[in-house]
Amino acid sequence: MKNTKFLLFFTASFFLAFNCNAQQSVHQYVDPMIGSEGVGRVFIGPSCPYGMVKPSPDCTSSPNSGWLPMPKEVTGFSQVHVSGTGGGPKYGNILIMPFSGPLDKMDQISFRAEENVKLGYYETVFKENNIKTEITTGEKVSFYRITYPKNSSKELKIDPGFFLGEEKIPDAREAQQFVGSQIEIVSDTEVRGYSRIRGGWNNGRAYTVYFCAVFDQPISKYVTFKDGKFYNNQKAQFDSGKKTAAFLSFGNVGKEELNVKIGISFLSELKAKNNIEAEIPHWNFNEVLKTLENKWENLLSRIQLSKDTSDQYKKMFYTGLYHTMIMPVDRTGENPLWTNDEPYYDDFYTIWDTFRTSSPLITLIDSKRKVDIINAMLNIYKREGYLPEGRSGNDNGRTQGGSNAEVVIADAFVKNLKGINYELALQAMLKDATVPPGGNEEKEGRGGLIDYLKLGYVPYGTDRAGNRTIDYSYNDYNIATVAKGLGKTELYNQYMKQAESWQNLWRPDYENNGAKGFIMPKDKDGNWLDDVVFGESKIQKPTFKYTPVIIESPWYVCHWCVFFYEGTSWEYSFSIPHDVPELIKKSGGEKAFESRLDIFFDQNLYNVANEPSFLTPCLYHWIGKPYLSSDRIRTIIKSNFNTSREGLPGNDDSGAMSSWLAFHMMGLYPNAGQPYYLINTPLIKETAIRLENGKKFTISAKKMTDKNRYIKSALLNGKPYSKAWITHDDINNGGELVLEMDSKPSAWGTTILPPTK
Repeated sequence: MKNTKFLLFFTASFFLAFNCNAQQSVHQYVDPMIGSEGVGRVFIGPSCPYGMVKPSPDCTSSPNSGWLPMPKEVTGFSQVHVSGTGGGPKYGNILIMPFSGPLDKMDQISFRAEENVKLGYYETVFKENNIKTEITTGEKVSFYRITYPKNSSKELKIDPGFFLGEEKIPDAREAQQFVGSQIEIVSDTEVRGYSRIRGGWNNGRAYTVYFCAVFDQPISKYVTFKDGKFYNNQKAQFDSGKKTAAFLSFGNVGKEELNVKIGISFLSELKAKNNIEAEIPHWNFNEVLKTLENKWENLLSRIQLSKDTSDQYKKMFYTGLYHTMIMPVDRTGENPLWTNDEPYYDDFYTIWDTFRTSSPLITLIDSKRKVDIINAMLNIYKREGYLPEGRSGNDNGRTQGGSNAEVVIADAFVKNLKGINYELALQAMLKDATVPPGGNEEKEGRGGLIDYLKLGYVPYGTDRAGNRTIDYSYNDYNIATVAKGLGKTELYNQYMKQAESWQNLWRPDYENNGAKGFIMPKDKDGNWLDDVVFGESKIQKPTFKYTPVIIESPWYVCHWCVFFYEGTSWEYSFSIPHDVPELIKKSGGEKAFESRLDIFFDQNLYNVANEPSFLTPCLYHWIGKPYLSSDRIRTIIKSNFNTSREGLPGNDDSGAMSSWLAFHMMGLYPNAGQPYYLINTPLIKETAIRLENGKKFTISAKKMTDKNRYIKSALLNGKPYSKAWITHDDINNGGELVLEMDSKPSAWGTTILPPTK
């Protein structure tokens, strides 16, 4: 009997332990501080997936994401931010700042004594006054729990005049500019107002962020502020184009903890209040945090890693997923430009970065969301005439190379995402490809389109002619892909021909660093340019020798007006994702191409921080040597990615860098716009993807160690699998890919090369 009781107790204990382990949350492995320092520029505050509100500290008005490391001062906490972006800042609207003391000073800057950050939660304590600020958030409502020292007075500044990127130069490029603000103390527990700003990274039209702030303690005293003056007896400061603010005191009696909810809206102050009432009608900080954690857990747990995965790899992987789903931002029901029931998303910041990895990763694990995002893009096209390429603050406002919304649409099409009007999508793609944007080439559409259609390339002298020619070629391939699927043979043939346009800038005899053939500048008359003009002088025209290794943008030249923006010909001459076999041929064949790739990596010509080079480490697949791709990828990751605050090697660009890492850790890599993933040696022994259709796909690497890092053979659903690539349908149908690992390369994946046009 005793043995039976013991057995029952042991069995129950075992299953309890098993179930606890099986249900262990994965969101705990997210570290929002990875990539926060150095060049990553990630947002470190709490955010719901694709959440509209992103509260966090602003450490001066300079940084893109608001935050800077200690000991930099804290100006306050604003409610709207972006993540991982380059260029000029955007947002930083509706700043609050707790303090203790008289209501007679605008500047309430403080310094942090400590700081604690995790998914959904931010905390800091100020040195000067020992005030603790904790933040969590809902979709459209920030929640602050501010604890003041015992017996000290409780004050709070609300400043709708603050924003990031402010410069003294009027209309400075990429700087945000103040338009107006307003504030009103509605009752002893409510303040409303708005901030109206224009410009910023996308040089966009004015946008307005409305707010409603409510408190769980009554205001005992207040002062309002406008245009440098304080007003003791005025509850409201209306908008007259001057900065406004309010200073509130909650006295020094009662509880030390002040709770503040700030609803945000792009429609009105009343909508901001309604957002509070609908989303967080209570005052339970911990409940808001738990709700946020559960939203992330639901998404992140769709990919499960083997139990023996190191904590370091778990942190890198799940943080990568997390960063991928911070933006774009879901503003459905918050669109001030037009009214309908369709989804509305903003902060496509930017599609020329995110189309390669972020967008395919969302498609893989959150496909219903991707359908909404694409329908929002089509909604923008219907109302404003063009698909977005870089959009923020309710305004299209930037292009870099191509019209890469085409890649996103083609990627969804070939992966059979339902619920998208692909006939309408093809119309939108053709609008980009056929109608010049009429002098607004930086905002949307295709700059240099007339020359591109006439000459087959964008000539030197048009801004970013190299980027544009290469991207337009791929975008035309994307159009051909959708046209073919919709049965439009004539369109398919036309755009497949145009997809070869990159070849018109291929200079076959040009040699550099032991490689031959490069994308190089050509003028309108078809002449190759060895020397190109520096600057825009009408009198003097100094020139410099253009070579494939030069980045052509010194400080005195318009950095946006160059042949290749933020990259070299060495990098971009590999960026032909739809026609790698032709690229290999033009490079002199497989042996010459392998040598070219080796030179690129071994001579440090590869830039891990630049998205046009994202696919390049995988190009060995097309010469039948996928093991060399795996070697390059493993070296790149181990040398450039880690769990530190400088753990990202470049701007995260709305999760582009993070999603590149997450894909490679699984052993997959998408060729965006095409229906397959390249297979490389994973960093994780087993990855299980729970798909939205209810099925599961598992990738297992048997006997994998640092030494056994080469794929010897593979089984797909129990059958031998010899291809170093796998279709999206194979994954979406569920099943298991088993990789048998060995210490040396094998013949696996060397014969059936990745699909081509």
